Amino acid sequence: MSMDEEIGGLFRQEAAELMASLERGLLDLERAPKDRAIIDAVFRDLHTIKGSGAMFGFAALARFVHEFESVFDNLRQGTHGVDQAVIAVALRSCDHIGRLIEAPEGAEAASAELLDALRLAASGETAAAPPPGWSLVFRLGRQVLRLGGNPRLLLAELAELGAADIRARLAAIPALDALDPQDCCTGWQASLPATVPQTAIEDIFLFYRDDMQFNLQDAASAPDLPAAAQPPAEAPAPPVPAPSDPVPVPDPAVAPPAPVREAPAAAPANPPVAETMRVETGRLDELMDRVGELVIAEARLSALAQRFGDPSLLAVTEDIQRLSSGMRNATMSIRMVPIGSIMGRFRRLMRDLSQTLGKPIAFTTGGEDTELDKTVIELLADPLVHILRNSADHGLESAEARRAAGKPETGSIELAAAYSGAEVLITVRDDGRGLDAEAIRSQAIARNMITADAQLSQSETFRLIFEPGFSTAKKVTELSGRGVGLDVVKRTIETLRGQIDLASEPGKGATVTLRLPLTLAIVDGLQIEVGGENYTFPLAAVEECVELPPEFETEGRSSSFLNIRGGLVPFLRLRTLFAIREPVPPFQKVVIVSAGGQRIGLVVDRIVGNNQTVIKQLSRLHAHLKCFSGATILGDGSVALILDVPQLVSLGRAQEDRLRDQHGERAA
Repeated sequence: MSMDEEIGGLFRQEAAELMASLERGLLDLERAPKDRAIIDAVFRDLHTIKGSGAMFGFAALARFVHEFESVFDNLRQGTHGVDQAVIAVALRSCDHIGRLIEAPEGAEAASAELLDALRLAASGETAAAPPPGWSLVFRLGRQVLRLGGNPRLLLAELAELGAADIRARLAAIPALDALDPQDCCTGWQASLPATVPQTAIEDIFLFYRDDMQFNLQDAASAPDLPAAAQPPAEAPAPPVPAPSDPVPVPDPAVAPPAPVREAPAAAPANPPVAETMRVETGRLDELMDRVGELVIAEARLSALAQRFGDPSLLAVTEDIQRLSSGMRNATMSIRMVPIGSIMGRFRRLMRDLSQTLGKPIAFTTGGEDTELDKTVIELLADPLVHILRNSADHGLESAEARRAAGKPETGSIELAAAYSGAEVLITVRDDGRGLDAEAIRSQAIARNMITADAQLSQSETFRLIFEPGFSTAKKVTELSGRGVGLDVVKRTIETLRGQIDLASEPGKGATVTLRLPLTLAIVDGLQIEVGGENYTFPLAAVEECVELPPEFETEGRSSSFLNIRGGLVPFLRLRTLFAIREPVPPFQKVVIVSAGGQRIGLVVDRIVGNNQTVIKQLSRLHAHLKCFSGATILGDGSVALILDVPQLVSLGRAQEDRLRDQHGERAA
């Protein structure tokens, strides 16, 4: 990497943080338009972006932000007031800053138009409605050339529809030594007249939509490419993740936005800033890999020291264990990121949804300090976008329907996070209409997802909404109706070794709970033995270990419940689950584990002890083994599978339900 590229990368990182801070400030200012401290904070962000941009050679950016800054200087002086029209144009201008950083060519006209709109809004006058049209941004799948696709034909078809200002987007093209000529790395953007039907544009990409990024918006509501629509390789840190179907934001001059009311917040207090240093995430990943190998080597050293029993070797081993544990904890803390780092961007998303849907929404967040592994955080943003959009579009009723139902006109959506043992629970809760189990079942039967005589519990029925292609929407809109979105949520959460719980009460709303592991790298484990093979539990999920009572040693007993201090706990025999046919050893143990507030006992042959578990992902060939979340290398070099506690708890609960049903049938 050349010096210019490295310096440019540093500027983009700094600009991304400043843009996120600027957007937060604008959203805070919308709620408290007379707060001088917030206006000053916005002005400082603009001033810093302008200065840094000029220093690193981004002349068009510096000119645009200078004029943007001048408008807010007038607001600081009290010359003009702040209202929703000012905030709406200012947010669009914030998005435009991202475009000026990544693709400044040809952006002068859009810059001038936005600055005129910003000055006009700040003066209190009403701008004329912009001419309608379409703004299109798309990027074909990387494999499209290998599959026989021809981007030139697509561009020619767009030109026949009247597309103008077709430009290539080159930021995702890798360096020459890493470029594969068969990969399609180029994106494109274009403007089309409003007379072109939306379906005509979409039909051009009919055979490409499954593996491409496609963003089509009304140019009147999105005259510039928002930072959210740019793929991660092009945008340093987009303020709002781009959903599969874009959310248009109406111009306030055309349609006044519905208010988004948020919980009152104190003005930012300017706390002292801790010293930080920018480090590439690739280096953190490499450090984590090296620490993982160190933990494995330390386990091997410990095993050798125990075998030989040399006091000097044992003493050195204890020192290595202590240092290894400290390095592991320090490295893990570096990788942990507060979930508030992505929660803030959803404020903008909910504001735009409120405007688009015409529904007043009170959006609140909680548990912003809850920390997750950075890998989990990176993959979590897109599923949360789909869930929040679904809650706003399908969950919340219109203001008129809420009044008729005796509810407040303003709908409520809450996004919260909290620790729960070895997991983090992320909940999205709304007070809307709730889920209609009968409608879901009918749609599932109509789409041949289930048979008409299938007997499903309510929770199983609710989970059908996460199946690919499922939708109960009566019409297709810009937001939903194509059956795309929640299946993406399911796939992503399963990739993260998490689970999705769904609860709903008709007329009172729905709650989606994502259960995610704290980390995907290293955990403390409890090593056990079953049938001569070693397995590992995440230690944080283990509550206690007890002896299996003698009367339960026979597998033929019908009862599968243990009395633990007056409470009944279902248990599973891992020997039965793994189809082990060797004789059952005496004095079996029961490991009591918990997940999602539920407990289950797991019968094992022997408890070996605690160890530091470096999680290695299973191959795709083993993806169907739901009871295992990974593997680890033990001190003797052997491999131990890591048991997936939530999956085992689900199996235990299913067994408990079956036994209760059988008991009910016998009683009847």
